[in-house]
Formats: sequence, C-alpha cells, structure tokens
Amino acid sequence: LRLVAVLKAILEGEKAAVLKRDRHLPLSFHRRQEELKFSLGLQRLQHRVHEIQALRDGPAGEGPGQDGSLLGSPMTGAAPQELPTLILEAVKELEAAKQQVLKRIQIWKRQQQLAGNGALFEENLAPLQKRCESLVEVYFQLHQQVMAASTELGAELLSRLLERFNEVLSSLVKR
Repeated sequence: LRLVAVLKAILEGEKAAVLKRDRHLPLSFHRRQEELKFSLGLQRLQHRVHEIQALRDGPAGEGPGQDGSLLGSPMTGAAPQELPTLILEAVKELEAAKQQVLKRIQIWKRQQQLAGNGALFEENLAPLQKRCESLVEVYFQLHQQVMAASTELGAELLSRLLERFNEVLSSLVKR
C-alpha cells in the first residue's frame, strides 16, 4: 500500500507538471482518465461485495483460510465493520458508479446531437455497453448478497436497500 501511495504521488506530480506546461490535455486523455476512474470504482465495488460475502460466511474475519486483512483493509477502516454498514457503503458506491455511467450516456447523447451539425462523432457504443454490463453484473452480485443477508439486516433496512436497488436499475434501463 505504501508503494501504491508513493507511485500515486509521483504520477500526480507528473500530471501537475504536464498540466502546467500544456495548460490543457487532449480529449482522449480525459476520456481515458474517466475510464480508469470508473474501472477503479467498479473494482472497489467488487471488493466490497467480496468483503460482504466473507463477513457473512465467517466470524469477523477469523475463519480458516482468511488472512484477516480482507476485513481490516484501508477501504473499510482498521476494525472490521458490521454487515449493515458495509452493505450501505457498497450501495453508495454502486450509486456513484451508476452516476458515472449515466453521465457518460448523457455525453454520448449530446455528441450524437452535435453530429447533426457536422461535429465529429464516434458511434462506437461498445465501451458504453461494457460499462453498463459490468455495472449490472456487480449490481446483481450485491443484490444477491443483500437478499442472502436479509435476516441480519431487518425489515426496515432491507426495504430501503431494495428501493435504492430498484432506483439504480430503473434509471440505468430508462436512460
């Protein structure tokens, strides 16, 4: 983790130097940066799902075959958290990833409109489709974990979570 922190600091310094020199970066750089942010958020979300499953399967990270570092990772804090808190954090990250996808869809729609006026337009929908599919895949994994943990969550929290899940899926389908 220290190595990652050092590399991140070095890369941020290099990015600041390039920005200072060039004042702006090409659009492809910003698009690539956005893709990397999305994939990082998706990986973090998948990690949350695995943490939830590990917390449900074993007693607080002390089960055989678990190294304990999974639940005590920097993403979740030093001490293992209880299941409802972990699930709420995962749902919040799912909603943030959904917002990134919807933003990208909105940008694509706007570029399509501008193409009618002669602007350049990349019609390739494959990256956008891949984003949607990977987000829906993680959505269903998280939904499955929530349903499996429904007895630990309680009726009120479960209904709120299911409402949030329905909102995520319906907004993705509608847009």
